[in-house]
Amino acid sequence: MNASTVKESAVKESSVNADWEVVIGLETHTQLSTLSKIFSGASTAFGAEPNTQASVIDLALPGVLPVLNRGAVERAIRFGLAVGATIAPRSVFARKNYFYPDLPKGYQISQYEIPVVQGGSLTCLVDGKGFEPYVKTVRLTRAHLEEDAGKSLHEDFAGMSGIDLNRAGTPLLEIVTEPDICVPDIERAALEAVCYARALHALVTWLGICDGNMQEGSFRCDANVSVRRPAAALGTRCEIKNLNSFRFMQQAIVHEAKRQIELIESGGVVVQQTRLYDPDRDETRSMRSKEDAMDYRYFPDPDLLPLEIAPEWVERVAREMPELPAAMRERFVASYGMTAYDAAQLTTTRATAQYFEAVAQCLPATAAKSAANWVNGDLAAALNAAQIEIERAPVAAPQLAQLIARVDDGTISLKTAKQVFAALWQSEGEDADAIIEARGLRQISDTSALMKIVDAVLTCNPKSVGEFRAGREKAFNALVGQVMKQSRGQANPQQVNEILRERLSGLVRKD
Repeated sequence: MNASTVKESAVKESSVNADWEVVIGLETHTQLSTLSKIFSGASTAFGAEPNTQASVIDLALPGVLPVLNRGAVERAIRFGLAVGATIAPRSVFARKNYFYPDLPKGYQISQYEIPVVQGGSLTCLVDGKGFEPYVKTVRLTRAHLEEDAGKSLHEDFAGMSGIDLNRAGTPLLEIVTEPDICVPDIERAALEAVCYARALHALVTWLGICDGNMQEGSFRCDANVSVRRPAAALGTRCEIKNLNSFRFMQQAIVHEAKRQIELIESGGVVVQQTRLYDPDRDETRSMRSKEDAMDYRYFPDPDLLPLEIAPEWVERVAREMPELPAAMRERFVASYGMTAYDAAQLTTTRATAQYFEAVAQCLPATAAKSAANWVNGDLAAALNAAQIEIERAPVAAPQLAQLIARVDDGTISLKTAKQVFAALWQSEGEDADAIIEARGLRQISDTSALMKIVDAVLTCNPKSVGEFRAGREKAFNALVGQVMKQSRGQANPQQVNEILRERLSGLVRKD
């Protein structure tokens, strides 16, 4: 988002709690889109039978050695460049020691002291009810490479748990923010966190480094929530783990912030711990005490050499980068003359931006605003109702462009165009022209034909004519409605207004 067009500001809070500030930092586990795991050649494909995609390295059999996946490193570089971070020329893998049934080695290979991506920031648009949209910039602390653990299965085993190690060793990029979300309003704080998470989700899918499938666990967020008195030191944080839905994230943060405030105000003390969110009960509950770095006993992994990234590698990745959302937004504003808000909506995903450009390229430059309105309006509403992504939209970009062109050249009205769009969505015709002709929807723009309809309406509606002559403007709208009814909605509205005013003006002058 271009900060010059939408200002980042302290927006007036609708439900400010002057006694407390909610502080949030986020950790996001982004599953990288490699075909094989980060330290083995096993497949990362989702949905296989349990334990069929775990190699001897993933199982931690004695004597095996990890080999770093180059593709995972390249995706980390791509992300770092996109957020303006420093790509460490030398980073180190460490062993993070803890014991859990789905962690075969008894430790996780991760990065601690020297991560591959350092710093950077991500800007998002915070948009909600009751306030003007504003820009929020969240600083990133780091993004480091690591392997995922396996998965414990509890539901299918009576009184026992099963262990599926298919996910063990899957490459992750863990993206950690600074506690930059600090708002004296619980709802607003949760909204800012969700807007950041949505922007991050959009970016990693835009870059092609992650498929973003939250249901399959490809994009999982942990929210570190604390509360404090204004200007006080940071409070004790609790981490809400594995939030795989933006809606659940917002609900979990709101509940946890309220829980902490109520606990402190009743004389209690917040204990640092990891918590899980139960959406059925809309509550967080304790999972375990929260470990600090010292509890994991990090030390450099002796089986992996330091990761060295030459400047030439970074430069090559930079040359291959797609146009980033921020740059595309600025280009849309400059090239198509649209608002910053419209540009932000069109660049929520790379697929949406590509669809819009495909529509706009079929039309004259003056129609770009109409194209944006259709993509952000009727098309987006239809996609939401059908719960499908724009890549699967039944209305192709050239079809929508033709429909927009028929509105602009006066062939059909905007109201009729919505009917044609619905027919295209239901695959009731190959293109807009075919549907218009088959249904006889072509707009009546012949002046003499419209004059006959107008004159007939004026003759049949003397009461409305009299009310208009008496100065009641609403009577004019009633007459327009009658003309449209008589023409079965096919009269050109602009011409109807002109002819009707001319005829009524003549009637007034005769008196």
